Amino acid sequence: MAVPGYVACMNDRPYVLLSCAASVDGYIDDASPERLRLSNEADFDRVDAARAEVDAILVGATTIRRDDPSLLVRSPERRAARAARGLPENLVKVTLTASGGLDPQARFFTTGAEPKLVYTTDQAAKELRAELDGVAEVVALGEKADLAALLADLAARGVRRLMVEGGGGVHTGFLTADLVDEIHLAIAPFFLGDPDAPRFTHPGLFPQSPSRPMRLAETSALGDVAFLRYLIGDASPPV
Repeated sequence: MAVPGYVACMNDRPYVLLSCAASVDGYIDDASPERLRLSNEADFDRVDAARAEVDAILVGATTIRRDDPSLLVRSPERRAARAARGLPENLVKVTLTASGGLDPQARFFTTGAEPKLVYTTDQAAKELRAELDGVAEVVALGEKADLAALLADLAARGVRRLMVEGGGGVHTGFLTADLVDEIHLAIAPFFLGDPDAPRFTHPGLFPQSPSRPMRLAETSALGDVAFLRYLIGDASPPV
């Protein structure tokens, strides 16, 4: 069933934008309980503008447990502009998990009126539906939470643009499966060097290799934060 405000997408999957902030040495957080600030207000505003142009946003279950993000469009003007185009003010929220253990009081579920979708395995679906009854739709994808099947389901719901915001395991899954069309990477002006801290990606076989490099489409300085926009493959964002 299509999400209210959207119509079913004719493509096999949405256009996928992966967005991440990392230290110079590739860490997306430190190992402390507190969330590390890797960006600045100018970059937060850039991310908010990018969010306002997509239909849905995806984070992994670990990100929900660790960071408790709300994943809303912050700017009232951008929310109003979305509404003027006939779109929901905020984004459809998406996560995936094979283990469950999601708190229904997390801000992922309690903020924003738009749908929340939790993709999982057949085995975990029953328990998750009991845990999240009334706060999210749980979608079983089979024996494993296959990313291509997840994207196909989102396309059928009318999601044409998806922003993926981590964490490292999710980044790795999408990139190694060659399911990313564009990367927005903000580089913080420091190193971390902590072997226990999470990184932008995990080890894997990445098709974005020296023989198939990405195309650098844009660079900018946001204070001391460097912003890089890479394009992968030939897909163009839907208009």
